[in-house]
Amino acid sequence: MQKNRVCIIGCGNPFMGNDGAGISVMHLFDGRFPGVDAIDGGTGGFGLIPLMEGYEKVVIIDAMVGIGDRIGEVLTFEVPPSWDLPAYTLHDIGIGEVVTIARELGYAGEIVTVGIEVGDIQEFSKDIDPEVEEGIRVAEQEILTILREWTGG
Repeated sequence: MQKNRVCIIGCGNPFMGNDGAGISVMHLFDGRFPGVDAIDGGTGGFGLIPLMEGYEKVVIIDAMVGIGDRIGEVLTFEVPPSWDLPAYTLHDIGIGEVVTIARELGYAGEIVTVGIEVGDIQEFSKDIDPEVEEGIRVAEQEILTILREWTGG
């Protein structure tokens, strides 16, 4: 099966409340644009690296803790998020480390990370706070901007 040249990888656990924000954003792009694959990255970690293989451009979208000034804030990182941010991910290794490793190994050309500040993570909940829901909409617009820049559209 031929892969597209661009993919959006959503990370998170939809059964842990706000942590499902990245997956929610990824679903907004599932089948929406020809030439763009939407991939469920699960809970992230090392498992993201092979998902990026062969793509020219990758957007990773994830719920993060401690990156923003307020819940729902969306930040875009063209350089991997700093490894010393306070608890910015719930995964075995952070997105910053994954992006650095993937780049070093040549798994993908350009990788951009979009993070949504989610504050508290609720275990065993499908509920997403209203501020995080707003962040999901903002992240969607940010990714649309990135896709336009990448495709010239």
